[in-house]
Amino acid sequence: MNNKSEPLQNVRVLDLSRILAGPVCCQVLADLGADVVKVERPGTGDDTRQWGPPFTKDGTSAYYLSANRGKRSLALNLAHTAGRDVLDDLIRQADVLVENFLPDSLDKFGLRPQRLGSLNPRLVSCSISGFGRTGPWASVPGYDLAIQATSGLMSITGEPDGMPMKVGVAVTDVIAGLYAATSVLAGLHGRTQSGSGEHFDLALLDCTLASLVNIAQAALVTGWRPERYGNAHPHIVPYEAFATSDGHLVLAVGNDRQWQRFCSTAGRDDWLENADFATNPGRVAHRDLLVPQLQALFAGRKTDEWIALLTAADVPHAPVLGVDEALSLPQTVARGMVVELRDAEGGVRRLIGSPLHREGAAASRAKAPPALGQHTFEVLRDWLAYDADKLNRLRSSGAIG
Repeated sequence: MNNKSEPLQNVRVLDLSRILAGPVCCQVLADLGADVVKVERPGTGDDTRQWGPPFTKDGTSAYYLSANRGKRSLALNLAHTAGRDVLDDLIRQADVLVENFLPDSLDKFGLRPQRLGSLNPRLVSCSISGFGRTGPWASVPGYDLAIQATSGLMSITGEPDGMPMKVGVAVTDVIAGLYAATSVLAGLHGRTQSGSGEHFDLALLDCTLASLVNIAQAALVTGWRPERYGNAHPHIVPYEAFATSDGHLVLAVGNDRQWQRFCSTAGRDDWLENADFATNPGRVAHRDLLVPQLQALFAGRKTDEWIALLTAADVPHAPVLGVDEALSLPQTVARGMVVELRDAEGGVRRLIGSPLHREGAAASRAKAPPALGQHTFEVLRDWLAYDADKLNRLRSSGAIG
């Protein structure tokens, strides 16, 4: 029997965030074993509970389900004086606090870093916002689409002659959430050495700029504005998607040896003899000549035929699948990336699983995302030892839901 403990066992996390970036951060912490308490507004909860369709049969939104696995929900009215007192008590018992409030709300609810530190000197706190807590845009709300536009990400996404295009998922929130989880883990580790907590200030814009890696660095090196290449790569050719006779296929030639194998298996020895195509810099310089020939070549065979040829030649490639197809792949199933978890009513939720696989650890014990306020009394008993009389008074007053 495997008794390997979870890395964040006994770590208490207050998730005061909404929408996606903060919930993604805290879901990662829950996947690693933390006790994550999602603090929500009574009656409505996280905005994403209403973001749909699609909804499940019981009215739960797919959006909410995607980022709240493994948490407990506490319905707490922060506009109520007694509710803010409860929050202070929770902060004193927490190891981690994650929030994404605007500055006015930070002041109203007493969540500035200095006050958090006075309540709990060992607290690791993380603020997530569109543009950070400093600078001229500190009070401007941040939304994924606006961040994709402002960061330059949209300017390099889409067809060369088309409109700038957003990525098909709220990627700036996801990136920021992952950076935030990394920050929290670093803060917890640092606390074991210093004995003190730490505050992290994460901005969606900062995190997205950092994610532009080589493209942003190329702009710094050259002073040029990076262009859009559609599905192609600015520095590697051929490295893009091609239409086959019955679908689409990605060809990812990463070096000249792979190019040579591709030419041989495709029956284009003439390309091997062409000095313009012999090296990657040459192929990049002459992409306008080479790519149309590749397009015509791929259109002449079905996707499965190309997969068989390229697999035999050990040339990197992949079919372009729909999300539903990707979720059904044998590899997806083998890795446990689709899980079935029971909710509070005993129903079964099919959810995306955690990508964090640990050698020698037991299978995931994740719980389904909670119903609004499902664990309010439970958390206040566990964390604060509130008795039944106090819990009932708080509920009657409207401080908790």
